Amino acid sequence: MAKGKITIAGIGPGSKEDITPAVIEAVSKADVVVGYKYYFQFIEPYLKSGCQCIDTGMKRERERAEQAFAMAKEGKNVVVISSGDAGIYGMAPLIYEMSKKEQGARSKSDTVVPPDIEVLPGISAFQKAASLLGCPMGHDFCILSLSDLMTPWATIERRIRAAAIGDFVTAIYNPKSNGRYWQLHRLVEIFLQEGRSPETPVGYVRQAGRDDQEVKLTTLGQFDPEDVDMFTVVIIGNSQSYITSPPSGSPQEGRDLPPHPSASAQGERGVFITPRGYYRDKEQEAKCKGQEIMIQSFRTILSEMRHPEVPKWRLWPLLHAIHTTVDFSMERCLWMDERATEILYNKVKGGSLRHIVTDVTMAASGIRKGALERLGIEVHCYINDPRTKQMAEEKGITRSQACMRLAAEEYPEALYVVGNAPTALFEICDLVHKGQMHPAGIIAAPVGFVHVCESKHAVKTLKRIPKIIVEGRKGGSNLAATLCNAILTYDDAELLRPGRDL
Repeated sequence: MAKGKITIAGIGPGSKEDITPAVIEAVSKADVVVGYKYYFQFIEPYLKSGCQCIDTGMKRERERAEQAFAMAKEGKNVVVISSGDAGIYGMAPLIYEMSKKEQGARSKSDTVVPPDIEVLPGISAFQKAASLLGCPMGHDFCILSLSDLMTPWATIERRIRAAAIGDFVTAIYNPKSNGRYWQLHRLVEIFLQEGRSPETPVGYVRQAGRDDQEVKLTTLGQFDPEDVDMFTVVIIGNSQSYITSPPSGSPQEGRDLPPHPSASAQGERGVFITPRGYYRDKEQEAKCKGQEIMIQSFRTILSEMRHPEVPKWRLWPLLHAIHTTVDFSMERCLWMDERATEILYNKVKGGSLRHIVTDVTMAASGIRKGALERLGIEVHCYINDPRTKQMAEEKGITRSQACMRLAAEEYPEALYVVGNAPTALFEICDLVHKGQMHPAGIIAAPVGFVHVCESKHAVKTLKRIPKIIVEGRKGGSNLAATLCNAILTYDDAELLRPGRDL
């Protein structure tokens, strides 16, 4: 009897253009083809006359493998087909495992010669999806299957978290089925928890390479897991991935197109790119490294805090304060009104807070310029204004007091940030009581030994104004500025992702 052969062939994602010549040749010489019945439509034109087709339904992989071995034992040339690449969630591992088991079970008297086994690679679904989206797999990537039929969910979740922490571009197979509806939601939640930005590109392709192909591009924050099914491959970018403007020649060429879940026509979406990293802008690269360091620092601080279980509106400025001072006593020193950070940030987002006044230039320079530009906020400091010196001399007051009086005339509803002079805080209190100033909020962090504590006690009496105060003698312009930055970046608090505007 002739020696049989089993060829395990990946037939690609579904279009004839994506089947390799080697696979076509193998199929054309096959005596028997074994596979899931749906896939026979893609290789039928290449079958020789008299080729026997053994088709099975879904989840019948072991039965297919057993039939392949049975036919090969009869000396036949058998081709087992898998969609995509047969070695990626395909039939190849099962065939080899079964071959090993059969060889172990053979007796010395067995005259049947075991079949030769060959694997022919195919274009995987994630490769086809990636090509339709642009080049999302340009750097280190991993592939995850969300099917827990053969892998415990606890193991899958550990792998999801590892992919997110490792900043891998991630392709997702089996994202959803009728009985598996929540797992993709959980994956998105984990990626966001582990610091992947909501702006991270996400592309997903349904029925890649087939007649009913759908290609969509969005971001992690906008991605709706309900928009996919079991025939969809999802690709999530890494921290360097981005979306370009639409392709050349498209109706939208020349303008930036915001990603949108409904984008499907080529002219309506940009290109999903993950750079290799060799040609990154040095300034951007330094910014990314700086942010990564700050994120890791915040995580370290959180792990070492004595009382980390505090509300987000308190935790966010507290992390900033400890990061700036390397002083964990800030857990005791930092005082604030209920939801002060949140209230002040809502004023920023709502447009009622557009000006910040500081008592000294050092505090002003510490407020992130990127955040100010992004939010449309101006910072004012009057300490070097000629009017300040003149008023201080004429009135017999400190320059800090004169600063606050000038500010009250021009920006009475600003956010007041004090990091140096207790006299500035006393002046603010006096102006508020006189009705000459109505601050949107106050950050009180003067430092020193004389009247410092008393000035902070005075500010606490301003009940209707949201305040953040560094109690006691501690404080400083750098601390005042970082507390201001915490307010301006409060929308990053949920994901514990500081440093966006570094």
